[in-house]
Amino acid sequence: MINKRLLIKHLLAHNDENSFYDKKRKIDISHKEGKAKFLKHICALSNSNPKNNSYIVIGVDDEDNNIIGVDFFDDSKIQNLINAYLSNPPIVQYENIPFPHLPDDKVVGLVTIRPIGKITSLRKNIWKYYGGSVFFRDGSMSMPKVFDIEIKDINSKIVEAIENNAQNNIEHTLNGVFDFMKKRQDYNPQYKVFKEYFVVCWAGQKKVVKEETFFSRVDIELVNEQVRLFFSILDEVSISFDDDYFKIVEYVNLGLQNNYKYYPLEETIIRFENNANYLIETTLLFQPPQFDKKTLHHIYNSNNTLLEKLKKGLSLTKHEELDLRNLPATYLICYLNLFHEAIDKLNEAKPYLKNHSEEVYGLFKESIRILRKVKYS
Repeated sequence: MINKRLLIKHLLAHNDENSFYDKKRKIDISHKEGKAKFLKHICALSNSNPKNNSYIVIGVDDEDNNIIGVDFFDDSKIQNLINAYLSNPPIVQYENIPFPHLPDDKVVGLVTIRPIGKITSLRKNIWKYYGGSVFFRDGSMSMPKVFDIEIKDINSKIVEAIENNAQNNIEHTLNGVFDFMKKRQDYNPQYKVFKEYFVVCWAGQKKVVKEETFFSRVDIELVNEQVRLFFSILDEVSISFDDDYFKIVEYVNLGLQNNYKYYPLEETIIRFENNANYLIETTLLFQPPQFDKKTLHHIYNSNNTLLEKLKKGLSLTKHEELDLRNLPATYLICYLNLFHEAIDKLNEAKPYLKNHSEEVYGLFKESIRILRKVKYS
């Protein structure tokens, strides 16, 4: 079992960026340029390492290898993105790895790329890269190349040695449990051992709604590998488990005119096997709620009027301030009910919501996160 925190330290300590390892200060796949660059690096690392894992470490300063961390990244549909844009796509996993010196809201992103033994190429055009392009690593750069020679396996022994040196032990596991239980004393931390090997710790703020129990501000950590799942104060999740799995169902609270309801958004199951292996499976459950079109037209037009006031820098009434809190979610509902321009309006509102208040901007990010999950499913 690989200790992912140790793996990152070994990658940073012993290797410059090369044909099996890359590091980034951050990535942004919310727009075409960032998405295209990320896909290029995935393609290049997969092609340059046909028989071993490749890695991208995110949240590291390029100049001095200082671990600065990034925001928690919960795009569980990243494999769907890879499959949509790459031919012969590798198996890609993004994990959030906590480090003790980082603030609670920061982690290090670890992208693991497992090739399938075939040449990976772009399936279609994106940004300035053309469909059919094949990329390889040239030192620390991902470069387009014409593939006309056999790929040489030059990294397997190096990668194997790094992974072997990052194996877990009981001291690391116990220290991880103790650190978690101490840090999350605020929300009744708990732990459970699965298959006499895996340890899962979790804690969250409990809330009971109509005899159903939900949690927010949830931290879940698979201690053996320092893999962290996180749900913010805005999220609502249910937790269940038995001897073989640990299941989290995430809900979204959506509605209009003070008539709100919890809708299942996504189910994440960590399955534990007897051979000291585990698998994290994520399934989208969301079915968009449908509302009366006349009501939605009224809300959509009201949102547009409110957005224009923000653009002009006009002050808002108390009632408009309340409407502004609902603006991201109601634009999202309009879009899910086939008001196609609503998503453009929501993106247009981003800088104004960000300048208005941290709370409203947080609600905007939550709506975008839901949209991203739905889009890539």
